Amino acid sequence: MGKIVVGVDGSAGSRDALRWAFDEAKLRNDALEVVIVWQYPITSSLPTFGAMNTPDDFETEARSTLLTILADEGITAEAPIAVSTLVAEGNPARALLDAAEEADLLVVGSRGHGGFAGVLVGSISQQCVHHAQCPVVVVHPR
Repeated sequence: MGKIVVGVDGSAGSRDALRWAFDEAKLRNDALEVVIVWQYPITSSLPTFGAMNTPDDFETEARSTLLTILADEGITAEAPIAVSTLVAEGNPARALLDAAEEADLLVVGSRGHGGFAGVLVGSISQQCVHHAQCPVVVVHPR
């Protein structure tokens, strides 16, 4: 059994990538690892009201977002394939590349939450295409 890694960030593009990766994993009878990445914000000033969230808060929020995305897409524990999750901290492209080191396939959306309107391939997907050790599928919107 192989492994497919897919990155999600909650954007429509990443949800398309998740659906594509899930269907492909079912066809291949592969395991699917769904990855979400968070970064601790760099700020040059203290928050105006209250304290800055801790890294644990950001990780908890990312995990909650990931579980919500899976539930919204109908991917549950009863899925016909093995589905695992990874919540990683750091640079999104680097985290996806690390997660896909021993994968058979890496799947990403063409554009996530960042980037500029009209860009055909986002910077994260572009980095994955150029640096992954496995094949990469970039899923474009329908």
